[in-house]
Amino acid sequence: MKAKHWLVPALVLLSAFAQAQENFKVGYIRVMDDAQAMVAHEGGFYKKHGLDVELVEFSSGTDLIKAIIGGQLDTGVLGFTNAVAWASKGADLKVVGGAQQGYHSIVAREGTGIEKIEDLKGKILASQKEGSTADAVLRGVTLKDAGLTPNDLNIMGTSPAVAVQSLVSGRTDAAFLFEPYDRIAQLVAPVKQIYEIGEVWPFPCMVVITSGETLGKRKDAVWKSLDAQREAIELLENQPAEAAKLIANYFIAEPTLKTLSRGDLAREVVIEEAIATQTFSAKLGSDDLARIQELADILQELGSLKTKDGKPFDTSGILDLSWQQAREL
Repeated sequence: MKAKHWLVPALVLLSAFAQAQENFKVGYIRVMDDAQAMVAHEGGFYKKHGLDVELVEFSSGTDLIKAIIGGQLDTGVLGFTNAVAWASKGADLKVVGGAQQGYHSIVAREGTGIEKIEDLKGKILASQKEGSTADAVLRGVTLKDAGLTPNDLNIMGTSPAVAVQSLVSGRTDAAFLFEPYDRIAQLVAPVKQIYEIGEVWPFPCMVVITSGETLGKRKDAVWKSLDAQREAIELLENQPAEAAKLIANYFIAEPTLKTLSRGDLAREVVIEEAIATQTFSAKLGSDDLARIQELADILQELGSLKTKDGKPFDTSGILDLSWQQAREL
């Protein structure tokens, strides 16, 4: 009987703790660019900051941004171009923090003769779907700088997992990939990396986005989520091996990955190596803000973004950097 008396207050405390955790929904895409959301969840950082977070997976940034606009999500980690495209149509969206700098590489199959971007002419390149951040950068920066147009090659819009499979089977000559799919491709397919955009045109690929309504009503919770994700970024940057243990199963189902040259590799090793290639940052600096405006201008040039008056879209209107200013980042 005495044990039962002790049990009642313990249950009361647990119930009170559960109630103290504020419900919060975060949207993410299963790519390394969104690792901060996964690590914050798996590492208990959201709970540490008083949030009971439900991670909601999406297959595309378009579907994720629609969920934010519709009120099904509180925040999401996704490409900035999604926010620009919808804000230009009148959606009330706010970019409230940074996530990851743009790591996108081009890997080419051996024997295709592709040594540089110019060699892609007449070839098949697997990439993300048209209108995505990666697609905008590919068309508006990578190909343009090489003197190519999208019509000079066959761009196959597909998921990164399918792109890797296409490299393995030989159905495509090259692929424009982000981590960990770049790392996986180099381990399982006869390919080599010929280009990485972060080396020539660094840009803030992924950001944290919310709606103006959510920010107005739940600013404290949004800020708590950013605090948690900032801690997750610190783990990713400073202890990639520990971060990899938390999220390796998000990307590789089996405990090991069979590779062409390194035998069976533990999935944690593969993901640790992928993390090490990335630059994560919770802060958006002045260079990032300039790139954000440049990306919007590229979208307009490509015809993916249109304004009513035809003038350049001013990206400052969808930025709310009060959290990083308050944290003196």
